[in-house]
Amino acid sequence: MASPDRRPAVPARTGAGAGSADLTAGAPGSGAAAARTSDFGSGTSDFGAGAPGARAGAGADAQGLGADAPGLGAGVPDFRPGAGADAPALGTGAPDFRAGADAGPGAGPPGLAARTTRTPDPAAGIRPPGSAAGAERRGAADLDRLTGGDVLAPHLHAHAADFLRGLRLHAVSGPDGAGAEEAARALRAAARRIGAALATFRALLDTAWADRLRAELTWLSGTLGQEYACTAQLVRLAEALARLSGGRPPALPPPRSGGEALAMGAARAGALLDRKLTQARSRAHSAALQALGSARFHALADTVALLASEAPLSPAASASAATALGDPARLAERRLLDAVAALPTAPAVGGEQQDAPWHQVRLLLRLHRYAEELLGAGPVRYEAGGALDRHRDAAEAAATAAGAARTPRIAPATAYALGVLHADQRHEVAAARTAFRHAWERTVVTTG
Repeated sequence: MASPDRRPAVPARTGAGAGSADLTAGAPGSGAAAARTSDFGSGTSDFGAGAPGARAGAGADAQGLGADAPGLGAGVPDFRPGAGADAPALGTGAPDFRAGADAGPGAGPPGLAARTTRTPDPAAGIRPPGSAAGAERRGAADLDRLTGGDVLAPHLHAHAADFLRGLRLHAVSGPDGAGAEEAARALRAAARRIGAALATFRALLDTAWADRLRAELTWLSGTLGQEYACTAQLVRLAEALARLSGGRPPALPPPRSGGEALAMGAARAGALLDRKLTQARSRAHSAALQALGSARFHALADTVALLASEAPLSPAASASAATALGDPARLAERRLLDAVAALPTAPAVGGEQQDAPWHQVRLLLRLHRYAEELLGAGPVRYEAGGALDRHRDAAEAAATAAGAARTPRIAPATAYALGVLHADQRHEVAAARTAFRHAWERTVVTTG
């Protein structure tokens, strides 16, 4: 009588195998119709906070990808806040998106990591913006040898991986944890770069799929960015009030104006702004939590998970990278140059209606910068981009001060302090415009 097989049982691998879904089932382009094309159809939109005149809810009216997208529902990790760290793997051959996983091949252009506002935690596996695998330096010979798909697909894969690492970091840290802000920053950075690539190189992809995904990324980035925009704006306005009223930290410059009325109204103006922006921040925080738990968000996560291993390229992507990528990149640069040439010269003080063209240039500059990073050539124009970021921040702060001054039944001294604060921020707008023009003139512009 044969003895039973007493070999020890091999423990099953967690997260892989039977439970994993076939992510290729819901191949991109299966949607019947594209969602509303965002402003990026003409090369302009905002994947972060700061769309012209309306940072809040940018792209919020875009059609959802649908929670029941075919082939994407099963086996996808649960990225809801608080989801376990042992969520199922994405499937055979999919990258490991757990916190601390290998950041992936390739290093970004020199100096990009140093320019980020925060250094991502290496333990979280988050790469700094611009360090994706597809952003390495390439010469003209490389672009002639490779096809457009050979360059674009790894770029999209890498930033999709960054997006999913941000989701994992958010799940591990929790909605109110210490890493929540870093996770939101990583999500928004990856969303901006994926969206910019989908917009600039739309012809190389399934256009219906690209438009749908771009609209959803715009919605998510705008929703996540509002809470932190409110925090930054509150800090900016509080410091400006303290500087103007004389109750300033030692490091700040002396006040530009004084007077008993300003000193009396500054404290009340600060309290009013604090109340309004704190309420706005709380609403934005609730909206972000609601978005991250929605079916719309999970459908978006499914699509990005698929993008991490497969990009729906069009036949145009089989052309030489120098042509397939170079032509759209030059078009993005031409749009930027035309927009800069058409910038108004009206004074910034009292010229709020002229802010929109400057915001538009900021978005076009971002598109151009990301396209150049993908190609690995050309000036990046960080100094000009930084000036336009300061322009947007000052313009929005001025609008907030003006809105607070219209609050019914406030004291005259409070309204006066808010008026002085509004004028101060408009002067900051003018300074940022001047800094941009100087930086732009120093930039060597190359056109094809």
